[in-house]
Amino acid sequence: MKKLRVDVWSDIACPWCYVGKRRLEAALARFPHRDAVEVVWRAFELDPSAKRVLDTDVSQAERLARKYGMPVAKAEAMIRQMTELAAADGLDLRFDKVRSGNTFDAHRVLHLAAERGVQDAVKERLLRGYMTDGEAIGEPEVLARLAGEAGLDPEEVRAALAGDAYAREVRADEAEARAIGITGVPFFAFGGRYGVSGAQPAEALLGVLQKAWDEAADAPEQAFAEGAACGPDGCA
Repeated sequence: MKKLRVDVWSDIACPWCYVGKRRLEAALARFPHRDAVEVVWRAFELDPSAKRVLDTDVSQAERLARKYGMPVAKAEAMIRQMTELAAADGLDLRFDKVRSGNTFDAHRVLHLAAERGVQDAVKERLLRGYMTDGEAIGEPEVLARLAGEAGLDPEEVRAALAGDAYAREVRADEAEARAIGITGVPFFAFGGRYGVSGAQPAEALLGVLQKAWDEAADAPEQAFAEGAACGPDGCA
């Protein structure tokens, strides 16, 4: 049976990645060969140097304003715009509750989830935990609880996080991203041939899905399209 793999590089601490996931799901719901598509979530850290949990006394607007040297009011307006945009895709982003932190361990958990066949469910729970529920996804115990709610054994998650399990796999994802030239996420690779950077509309993703499916047996080539994404310097 013909198959199509879609690799998606993204981070948990990334509102555009959550929007991109919803738009990919909307595209897949309209794709006639949905059952033959495998979606694989790949690791990308927007801030690899982040502490496990950042200072919760600083609001997201204040942190954004400091980072980019802008007035807090402007940062608040940007957050409102992002929140409204995400709501159109059915997402409830709560920047007032977000507890920023390092996402390396979250990506390790996602590799474990891939081996257990529940990666998408765990990805969804971690995104919702971070972007909506105010969960500190840099904390191992929080990751174990959230992953357990999505189908993983919490004890297995704790054991993995107690050592260096899946660290090599996360670094391999990040190395491949650098090799491809990915600087912002989400980044979608369809069949290893067509790349889409950013959370483009579902209609655009559906078009690339169809093209990659139709040409799956042809000679390899690469084509790239760009849209809204998050990178180390922020979201745009």
